[in-house]
Amino acid sequence: MNKEQIVQKFQAASTRLWRATGFSLKGLQAAFKHEQAFRQEVYVLVLVVPLGLWLGAGALEKVLLIGSWLIVMIAELLNSAVEAVVDRIGSEPHELSGRAKDIASAAVMVALVLAGLTWILLIF
Repeated sequence: MNKEQIVQKFQAASTRLWRATGFSLKGLQAAFKHEQAFRQEVYVLVLVVPLGLWLGAGALEKVLLIGSWLIVMIAELLNSAVEAVVDRIGSEPHELSGRAKDIASAAVMVALVLAGLTWILLIF
C-alpha cells in the first residue's frame, strides 16, 4: 500500500466517522425531544456525575457510579428505538409488537436495578 492509498483510506475513515457522529448527535437530540423518560434520565445524569465524582472512593468507584447510570441511558435509547420501529410498522395490536416493547422496557428496568444496586453497594 502506497502513501496515497493510505491517505485515501484515512480520509474515507474520517468522513465515515464524522458522518456517524452527526447521526449519533441527531439521535440524542431526537430522544431528548420526543422521549420524556430520556429527558428525565438526562436530568438525573446532571446530578449523578458530580455525586459520583464526589462520593466515589477512587477512579474505579467513580466510573462504576457514573457508568451504571450511563447504562440506564443506553437501555432507554434502545428501548425508544424499538418502540419507534414497532409504532412505525403498525398501530394495530399484535402479540409480537407488545412482546418487543415489553422486552425493551425490561432492559431499562434491569439497567435501573443495576444502577441502584451499584449505588447502594458502593455508597453504603
